[in-house]
Amino acid sequence: MTRFAYAAPTSVEAAVSVLAGAKGVARLLSGGTDLLVQLRAGRLHADLVVDIKKIPGIFGIEAHPDGGFTIGAATPGAVLGEHAALRAAWPGVVEAINLIGSTQVQGRATLAGNLCNASPAADSVPALIAADAVAVVMGPDGQREVAVGDVVVGPGQTSLARDEFILSFRLPPRPARAADAYLRITPRTEMDIAVVGCAVNLTLAADGTIAQARVALGAVAPTQLLVAEAAAVLIGHRLDEATLAALDAAARAACRPIDDKRGTIAYRTAIAGVLARRAATIACQRAELRR
Repeated sequence: MTRFAYAAPTSVEAAVSVLAGAKGVARLLSGGTDLLVQLRAGRLHADLVVDIKKIPGIFGIEAHPDGGFTIGAATPGAVLGEHAALRAAWPGVVEAINLIGSTQVQGRATLAGNLCNASPAADSVPALIAADAVAVVMGPDGQREVAVGDVVVGPGQTSLARDEFILSFRLPPRPARAADAYLRITPRTEMDIAVVGCAVNLTLAADGTIAQARVALGAVAPTQLLVAEAAAVLIGHRLDEATLAALDAAARAACRPIDDKRGTIAYRTAIAGVLARRAATIACQRAELRR
């Protein structure tokens, strides 16, 4: 691993100033479970590493009176998994980040790091997109909010400017009879990345039909996909076999995967439909319990 300068700003303003004045390549350090490994392996270069963990508001979970949540960008997955109210409201989001790595990694891995690493196979990102989560981005012009689905623009690339960073994420309030779920398939049960991932977030109407839905896929395109066509086949219908078959077809039609050693195009496409069915079924069962 090459030498680099290190900074640990203690305010948003100081962090923005450090990033804006950086000479060469500046990298943000949140949990470090991706960054430090890639620096050590020589896959990434840094002239400056900016540790953002000391910035107020970047760590912790805040539950709002309206039922929404704010999650600090540097909050480890293990902390999310231990938050009972967050698990109850957004089980799919929590189970997605809790699939990242081992128990040791969970003590450091963060939503912001998983998102900004910009891997098409990132587990937490489809779940955040399905949840309609928003990233609170800080920069020289102040604060702006960006839909999580608009942060990643390609493998290893984000829409953030070099002097911007994510301070927190916002999850919206939950209505009654609403729930989400995330599923993935991997060659191993742990410490592996998704061959395909799928998140479904839905709300049931009083008559048992689906009133609202969002479906997101991972590892089947250069970026995670919000599949509007898959949501459309759910809305207004009960989750019967005909609806599940239509969901399966819509998920498969959205896929644009690649062939690699972890999965073929045909395999990834077929699995996307299967996971969409299963995730929708789990989300529906959970929603029925949330009165």
